Amino acid sequence: MLNFTKMNGAGNDFVMLDNRDGAIQLAGEEIARICDRHRGVGADGLLLVEPAQNGADFRMRYYNSDGGEADMCGNGARCFARYATKVAGAKDAISFETPAGLITAEFFGDLVKIGMSEPKGLVLNEKLEIEGTEITVHSINTGVPHAVVLVDSLENVPVQKLGSILRYHPHFAPRGTNVNFFAPVDATSIGIRTYERGVEGETLACGTGVCASAIIHHELTGNGGPIRVKVQGGDWLEVGFEKTPGGYRKVTLKGPADFVFDGEIAR
Repeated sequence: MLNFTKMNGAGNDFVMLDNRDGAIQLAGEEIARICDRHRGVGADGLLLVEPAQNGADFRMRYYNSDGGEADMCGNGARCFARYATKVAGAKDAISFETPAGLITAEFFGDLVKIGMSEPKGLVLNEKLEIEGTEITVHSINTGVPHAVVLVDSLENVPVQKLGSILRYHPHFAPRGTNVNFFAPVDATSIGIRTYERGVEGETLACGTGVCASAIIHHELTGNGGPIRVKVQGGDWLEVGFEKTPGGYRKVTLKGPADFVFDGEIAR
């Protein structure tokens, strides 16, 4: 049996596992089965707490629901931070290693503020042809790659269809990209919907996508942070950043990280 905790960050849900002793070794198909909403626990992804390798408090391993490992997940990182304090003892702040870089976390009750790795690869106003129509796409890597599309309204965006086309577009080959659609609410607030690579569908929230969309909003409008972002699940997240001549630094993401239940599942 495998002991786990179920958590969610703004509706993005995860299976959390304590692997500090290194005893848990899961194949991709096992992870996919655990995340399956019909035959498993059900989740957008799975996270493991492991010993740090380079001086941080912990190491975070994140897997999408298809069993593939990803470099980073913003909502998952907030849940990871709260879960790590649960299994390893509470602290006011912790740090953890990810393939995307070192992440820091501070706690404000049920809210967690994480310090993200520095974004890279910002590209604005690329024109891509989608089924005979040219659309403007912006892209940035906020731990994982994101395409960002500004829309007039979120209500009627065909997220599944258009998101899938962009996710697999030759322009983003070979690994593909996550896809975000955003619309301004006011000068410093936006709403977004996200198609997540690895989940292969729309999720209620995506932390790295929230950061990507907030930065693109700033690039297009010049409006400063913090930027408030409403996700499809209804929660508001907050993105802070500093823009320098060399790019963006001190990117932060603040939002909920909630415990749902503890359980065990047969392997």
